[in-house]
Amino acid sequence: MIDPGKLNTRLTLETPVESGDGQGGVVRSFAPQNVVWAQLAPRAAREGVTADADGAVLRITITLRGGVALTRAHRLVDGARIYRIIAWRERDHGALIEIDAELHQSPSS
Repeated sequence: MIDPGKLNTRLTLETPVESGDGQGGVVRSFAPQNVVWAQLAPRAAREGVTADADGAVLRITITLRGGVALTRAHRLVDGARIYRIIAWRERDHGALIEIDAELHQSPSS
C-alpha cells in the first residue's frame, strides 16, 4: 500500500472527444473528465529517455487510487505537461492503478 501523502501531484484525466471535420474525417480533442492525485516517478535512465529529432520522450510511472476507468485514448495533464497512457495495471487488489506513461519533451530554444 502506498502512503497517501506520496500522491502529491494533481493531474487532470482527459477523455477524447471526436467530431467530424466536414470532409469525412475526424478531429480529436480532449475534455476534462476527472481530477486525480498521483505519484509520478521517472523510470530508470537506461530505458526512460529516447532521443529523436524533435526532442525526447521521458517514460514515467504514475500511481493513483483505483476506481478510475481508463483507456489508452485518455491522457493525463499537468499544466503544459501531457502524459500519454501506454499501459496500466492494478496493484494492491485494485486499490491502486500503476500507469506507464510517456511525456514528450521538446528541445528548448
